[in-house]
Amino acid sequence: MTDRDLIDRAMDAMKHSYSPYSRFPVGAAIECANGKVFTGCNIENAAFSCTLCAERTAVAAAVSAGQRDLRRIAICSSSMNYCFPCGTCLQVLYEFAPQFEILCVRADGRYVSYPITDLLPAPFSKDSLT
Repeated sequence: MTDRDLIDRAMDAMKHSYSPYSRFPVGAAIECANGKVFTGCNIENAAFSCTLCAERTAVAAAVSAGQRDLRRIAICSSSMNYCFPCGTCLQVLYEFAPQFEILCVRADGRYVSYPITDLLPAPFSKDSLT
């Protein structure tokens, strides 16, 4: 799957966003090592702490389907700024893919790519628990 294919899947997922409070729809598409792709969108809630980011929704879909070998993610929004994952999402993504690639996409389809460790340089991991 090309970067553009993954980005297109994220843009399609964004159409399902439920974001009446922020009016900031986000879509995400995760590619697993076996080539399967799982998508997610942000789902807001009037009790703001209950809101789910698109990235975590996509991770939940992948893990619920038995996939844990995640490879990369494309994250897009309707903004002309690159869409970066929040700190909580970075931590969740790192749990499943310490070598993860993150494609941060603008509304016009332009994107930048980062290894997860560039965006989360000091992750909390299972090694932190020993």
